[in-house]
Amino acid sequence: MKKQWYKDMVFYQIWPRSFKDGNGDGMGDLLGVYEKLDYIKSLGCDGIWFSPLYPSPGVDCGYDISDYMDIAQEFGGMDAFKKMLDGAHGRGMKVIMDLVVNHTSTQHEWFQKSRQRIDPYTDYYIWRPAKPNGKLPNNWDSLFEGKAWAWDEVRQEYYMHLFAIEQADLNMDNPLVREEVKKILRYWLDLGVDGFREDVITFISKPEGLPDDRLMPASKGIFMFNHGPHLHEYLEEFKRDVFSKYDCMILAEAPLVTPKKALEYIDEGNAPVLDMMIQFATQEADSFMTDYIHMPFNLRKLKRTYTKWQTELDGKGWNMLYIENHDHPRMVSRYGSEKFQKESAKMLAASYLFQKGTPFIYQGQEIGMTNWYPSDPEMYEDVQTRWQYFNVATKRSPEKRLQRLWHGSRDAARTPVQWDGGENAGFTTGKPWFYINENYKHINVADQEKDEHSVLNFYRRAVQLRKELSCVRHGNYQEYGKLSGTCYTYSREDENQKILVVCAFCEKQQKWKVPAGFDLDAAELVLRNYEKVDPSVLKPYETRVYLWKK
Repeated sequence: MKKQWYKDMVFYQIWPRSFKDGNGDGMGDLLGVYEKLDYIKSLGCDGIWFSPLYPSPGVDCGYDISDYMDIAQEFGGMDAFKKMLDGAHGRGMKVIMDLVVNHTSTQHEWFQKSRQRIDPYTDYYIWRPAKPNGKLPNNWDSLFEGKAWAWDEVRQEYYMHLFAIEQADLNMDNPLVREEVKKILRYWLDLGVDGFREDVITFISKPEGLPDDRLMPASKGIFMFNHGPHLHEYLEEFKRDVFSKYDCMILAEAPLVTPKKALEYIDEGNAPVLDMMIQFATQEADSFMTDYIHMPFNLRKLKRTYTKWQTELDGKGWNMLYIENHDHPRMVSRYGSEKFQKESAKMLAASYLFQKGTPFIYQGQEIGMTNWYPSDPEMYEDVQTRWQYFNVATKRSPEKRLQRLWHGSRDAARTPVQWDGGENAGFTTGKPWFYINENYKHINVADQEKDEHSVLNFYRRAVQLRKELSCVRHGNYQEYGKLSGTCYTYSREDENQKILVVCAFCEKQQKWKVPAGFDLDAAELVLRNYEKVDPSVLKPYETRVYLWKK
């Protein structure tokens, strides 16, 4: 029986460029991570997920990989990785890597040989000739830059790229490519890595013949190449030939996945091929399909998503819990309030940390970092962001287009971690590779370490409480007040205890009535973000966790 250690853990996600610079060159690196392992451990986190550390031209900040079996020199190389890995394991922490095998960099040796038709690499990628009328092989869209096809002058054919032009899609239907993937997996697992987060893994099987998409007006193809015809077969192959032979955890990124669809892969009673899936639905309470189509925040929509995943996976599959990562703007600026930064950051933590599943905390989230609002679109680094500004919604004024980036850009969550109020926010002694958020002087780790009531120390208490309570690991989930547009209330209960989690998503004070069957006089208030509590009133972005012991 496979061990399921990940169910009792809390993970910390590191986006390495912006975490901590250990050698003063302005770029975050593994020496910086090594310095901060005790800090990560102090949060109660016992696992780390690294965004890509591999050699890369950096077109998509490391998600365009040119060598899967090495660590980029900018991050310290393999020696620094091994030192970090030993340091993490020595502290009882697991380490998972990003596996990006839907595509490689066009600088990868495989692609360079494939474009020259050098065997066995000729069919490692998805190549197609131009149609007789000169049109593209099909009408699919890239998720980053224009259409999903780019012309290669060397091969005189088009190659598919569902993301940046420099990210060529691998042909996973080729068994030689799948064997390459297995080599990569074995290499890192043998080195001691504890698992993988698989980047857009549900895109790796494309439909036969690559037909045109005649249904979607935009993002053409996404419902055709997502959950393709051989996806389950290939995931099963990776599990059978590699994962089943290691004590490892496999987390899959899965755009547009529903709980019902997720259970096809993670149902523990039906030979699961994955352990958990990252859904995007919790990121869509203020947007439609993409963060760039911004809409007013809708708490009811968020609550429906939370409850749907908690109830439909219960007893069948395991949830991956998160509110922030490297692909979305900061949550305080989206679902919370910069005016009530401390209060809303704490409330957002409680809103998800006590649900059933394995929580992930993204770097800087634990101090309530907020969005970044540059004055010039040229300041953005992200390839998707730049495409959105210069090629999408171009009829809008420059000011409106820039505001669209403020709401949607991934770069909002990629500014360096704010360690202290000194020069460069304590991130580096050199020139930072990217801009520091200007609010670092009053939002930083050093100041919050000294403040008992800081966001940072709230996260520590919340994670510790989560680990102490059996009902969080095993208990039933129940939502209350479903129709409320300003309050999210849920309980977790097992045979030993129950908790009630109350979260106010509002800048105004509101009346609150305890749900039927809960006696507050018999409860212990174990977590809160205001010192003084009125049982009948919720202050702006107030949160409380009540505990009953049986």
